[in-house]
Amino acid sequence: MSKRPDSDKTDDAGPAAVDQYVVKDPERFALNLARMVEQAGKAAAAWAEPRQKGETRDHVAEPMADMVKTFSKLSEYWLSDPQRALEAQTRLYSGYMSVWANAIQRLGANDIPIEDAVKPERGDKRFQDPEWGRNAFFDFLKQTYLVTSRWAADLVEHAEGLDEHTRHKAAFYVKQVANAISPSNFILTNPELFRETVASNGENLVRGMKMLAEDIAAGRGDLKLRQADPTSFEIGKNIAVTPGKVVGRSDVAEIIQYAPATETVLKRPLLICPPWINKFYILDLNPEKSFIRWAVEQGHTVFVISWINPDERHGAKSWEAYIREGLQYGLDMVEKTTGEREVNAIGYCVGGTLLAAALALLAQEGDSRIRSATLFTTQVDFTYAGDLKVFVDKDQVAALEQAMNEKGFLEGTKMATAFNMLRSGDLIWPYVVNNYMRGKDPLPFDLLYWNADSTRMTAANHSFYLRNCYLENNLSAGRMELAGRTVSLADVSIPIYNLAAREDHIAPARSVFLGCRYFGGDVEFVLAGSGHIAGVVNPPALKKYQHWTGGKPEGDYEDWIASATENPGSWWPHWQRWIEAREGTRVPAREPCKGMKPLGDAPGTYVKVRV
Repeated sequence: MSKRPDSDKTDDAGPAAVDQYVVKDPERFALNLARMVEQAGKAAAAWAEPRQKGETRDHVAEPMADMVKTFSKLSEYWLSDPQRALEAQTRLYSGYMSVWANAIQRLGANDIPIEDAVKPERGDKRFQDPEWGRNAFFDFLKQTYLVTSRWAADLVEHAEGLDEHTRHKAAFYVKQVANAISPSNFILTNPELFRETVASNGENLVRGMKMLAEDIAAGRGDLKLRQADPTSFEIGKNIAVTPGKVVGRSDVAEIIQYAPATETVLKRPLLICPPWINKFYILDLNPEKSFIRWAVEQGHTVFVISWINPDERHGAKSWEAYIREGLQYGLDMVEKTTGEREVNAIGYCVGGTLLAAALALLAQEGDSRIRSATLFTTQVDFTYAGDLKVFVDKDQVAALEQAMNEKGFLEGTKMATAFNMLRSGDLIWPYVVNNYMRGKDPLPFDLLYWNADSTRMTAANHSFYLRNCYLENNLSAGRMELAGRTVSLADVSIPIYNLAAREDHIAPARSVFLGCRYFGGDVEFVLAGSGHIAGVVNPPALKKYQHWTGGKPEGDYEDWIASATENPGSWWPHWQRWIEAREGTRVPAREPCKGMKPLGDAPGTYVKVRV
């Protein structure tokens, strides 16, 4: 076999190349395999025990049934016409023959480099080990996999007659299956895993199976995939540490007021409404990344809503409850502690959707305390809502509602898994390989610690959200009913700062842009670089990414980008100037709980409840 340009001095077929895949201590290897089987038994027991006790039930059938149904529709198109089916099979066969011919050509190349028949996409980290290129076996596996996965994706793209929702689901499911069956995920087909297993005589498999059993037990029968070392962080100690006090507590929210860092502050306090799908401290990860700390340092009197991590008691808490007992309760506490009625508000993700709907309701009710609103990666129109729409159709929502009504809430791991699946190649399979096959603990990473700190959703709240937003798109259409009223975003006449992130998988920038047209007042649309988190949590000191500003958010999204001005670095200073241009009056700084007894120190108690 020929040597490749990146090979060692030893020929690919030489002793050194083969030796790295040969078990050196068969007895020890066999012993470790037995230990691995023992740990696998513990993993199986951790999975089975809560099911035997009736504490959990399998929800795998519903998504699997939907995937099978979707693939059936796709297959029906290709198999209904023999000529069409033959053409599809011929394309796949042709791809395989190209890979095979490439492999044969390399055998006789005599040190002449041969280009791959098919190459991974740029940025694909799965095939970086040199053996994927210089070892004929692994190279053949890689190229065969790439040909097959791309052929399957093409079947979806070129299937005529599929409705857009079915096509969207088929493309998503094909991607999930392709990511799952990648040869990089299996010991015998991943050279790096194979070498590590041989070198450690299988001890990596023992450690990995032990971690798998622990993670299934932590998930109470479901896999709770660990993405960061959970022992490296403690909320209130080295994460979410901006000083402040809990000034109010309702059934669904704690209201936190942060201590000032300047002698004078803006007259209008700032109330932040984060998503309840995740915990608020994404905006206060550490002092260097904290938007909350930065806003305090700019002279804002910052209040944050910290949502309850709900349980059986909260099942009937609806969107109206979250508005009354969360957002409006926060406004009440701002007024009580500062004496100010006029407030600037921020909503992040679904917290922004709730804020937008609440503004439409409060406009009808005559509550005008919020004088400007900032929306971080928020959708109010769900026409182009991205891959999360895959999980939302009438059948899936009905099945989910039935499952939620059993306990009164949706388990936090369910939503976390859905979000991880949007980027399964980055957020699922690398950790499956690292944890359960390499047997290595994940690194300490505050963002991924937050990502794994799951929250439940109340049944009433989540059902309302899925039906009114993703399924029926009622908010932008002016059909959403809240508190006995039909609300319209056209009634929201206050100025809006609407931030989208260019690479957002959860609230696609095009979707956020489209939502601008439904508000009744002026909207400042700003596009941040990066994604749903990094595009928002981007401190100016890091000098990362960029942001685009431009004219009114009218016409097509692509036309707006083409004419927008690209600015280096964070959008935070731009937002600060926008806020001060609308009300820049300064007053003496306000200490939390002046004249009141605090209910505790920030970050409060609700945020510390884990599931």
